[in-house]
Amino acid sequence: MQTTPTTALVTGAGKGIGAEVALTLAARGYRVIACARTAADLTALASRHDGIEPHALDVCDPASVARVVRALQARNVTLDVLVNNAGILLDCAPPSALPLELVRATYETNVFAAITVTQMLLPLMYGSAHPRIVNVSSGLGSFANRTDPSYSSAAINALAYQTSKSALNAVTLCFAKELGERGFKINAADPGYTSTALNGFSGPRTTEQAARVIVRLATLDDDGPNGGFFDEEGVVGW
Repeated sequence: MQTTPTTALVTGAGKGIGAEVALTLAARGYRVIACARTAADLTALASRHDGIEPHALDVCDPASVARVVRALQARNVTLDVLVNNAGILLDCAPPSALPLELVRATYETNVFAAITVTQMLLPLMYGSAHPRIVNVSSGLGSFANRTDPSYSSAAINALAYQTSKSALNAVTLCFAKELGERGFKINAADPGYTSTALNGFSGPRTTEQAARVIVRLATLDDDGPNGGFFDEEGVVGW
């Protein structure tokens, strides 16, 4: 593992997978900027490790993102790792009946906010010797999985969520192509079907299991992959 990254920012870190990623990185010696909308969640998380620094952040509000950026710039913070974990699942009807406003809201958080956060934080990452970005995607966004009848979640047909994660994968590739020559490693992670509030705690995987692939991609060596899609077992088909 590389030894130099010291600061990581995790969105959607108040609970679930994001909180587990924040705690795991903090346990490895990282200073973790934990971001979420709910102050109580952040306070509870920060009380669990002194390496976690809580910041209120609404990823869908550029002004909120800008406040966090200014706060870090004021302290000359160099950001080594960005984990775009914040996401929502609003599908409540089949594709033919899903209200378009729910599709738009899903894309605002799962796609557009990830782009916004990445663009606004990049100036803080250019000074890092080993910059890493992980976009938390889903196996449900994989075309390979969705066209495979044997896939464990093949029956799921969530228009907004699945297509937003497919779009996030494409976003990952675009940033990886642009920034790879600058030493960035930018990848998408599939944490698997995890028990979180997002799915009503119906998933069979624990947050500890889900965090493994995200942390691995966040701490890649310099010869690690760039522009890939991975789960805990390896490469996921696009």
